[in-house]
Amino acid sequence: MGHPRKARKKYDTPPHPWNAERIKTENKLMSKYGLKNKKEIWKADTLVRKYSREARYLLGFSQDQVKVETEELLGHLKRTGILDENAHLENILDLTVEDILRRRLQTIVFQKGLARTAKEARMFVVHGHIALNGKKLNSPSYVVKRGEEEAVGFYHSSPVAKQIEEHNKAATEAGENQ
Repeated sequence: MGHPRKARKKYDTPPHPWNAERIKTENKLMSKYGLKNKKEIWKADTLVRKYSREARYLLGFSQDQVKVETEELLGHLKRTGILDENAHLENILDLTVEDILRRRLQTIVFQKGLARTAKEARMFVVHGHIALNGKKLNSPSYVVKRGEEEAVGFYHSSPVAKQIEEHNKAATEAGENQ
């Protein structure tokens, strides 16, 4: 099991470190989602592979216990918002790294317009300007569950909230004038 203070690595590194195509796609993902380093991509990739491996294992059986495990896996992925509500076990095999990255708090903050860029969204989260249901979160990799997206907002005492609201207001007014 291991020592509680010595956390295990939660990702697998790529099999070949100097694959130009993989590096290009990782760089695009890093800039699109404002990630700090490639470890975050590798963590998401490891999760996708874990879910796919479990789905392939469950597809090979047709017993009562497998049915329960299938419902648990699908329920977990549906609750986190990675899969749609009407998804089946076969849909897990189609998951991509972007499906995981879209559910991160950092990405949700950027998509909601609380930050101008994905990197700025990461900074807001790390510096404690973002809250979920009024509770301050400072982990950009927090996976926002389905239904929690509306509860993401600025922390009540954040000085940044006013600036971003003014920026969004000015941007909408500029769009209306054109």
